[in-house]
Amino acid sequence: MTERKPPGMRVETWVERQIREAEERGDFAHLTGAGKPLPSLDQPYDELWWIKQKMAREGYSQLPPTLALRKEAEDTLAAVPDAPSERAVREAVAALNEKIAANLRRPPPGPPLGLTPYDPDEIVARWHETRDGHGGHGGH
Repeated sequence: MTERKPPGMRVETWVERQIREAEERGDFAHLTGAGKPLPSLDQPYDELWWIKQKMAREGYSQLPPTLALRKEAEDTLAAVPDAPSERAVREAVAALNEKIAANLRRPPPGPPLGLTPYDPDEIVARWHETRDGHGGHGGH
């Protein structure tokens, strides 16, 4: 914890002393990116840079809502063969269909979604096929 600025000392002098002491202690020696140029140095200035970096760090998508939903649909369908049960498949498809239906009722700004709700029975049938083809349980 930093100490309080002594009364009568100029703020600039006090800050410079804090920095010098931290350097002497080695507080700056092992910082991430030390000795490397800033990654965004050649980029044009973007006043939302910090929001975009935070979103990237937190794993949030910068895609328009409809494109993000298309990606989620693609990921959900790609995960179907690995689902542990028919119930899990149905729950995943139901959750996806709910989002698609909401998007169709009140489209957000951006490109059109281009999806309609999926037929859960068709997705479950594909799940059974992949399980039967990969040494699954067989039978329905």
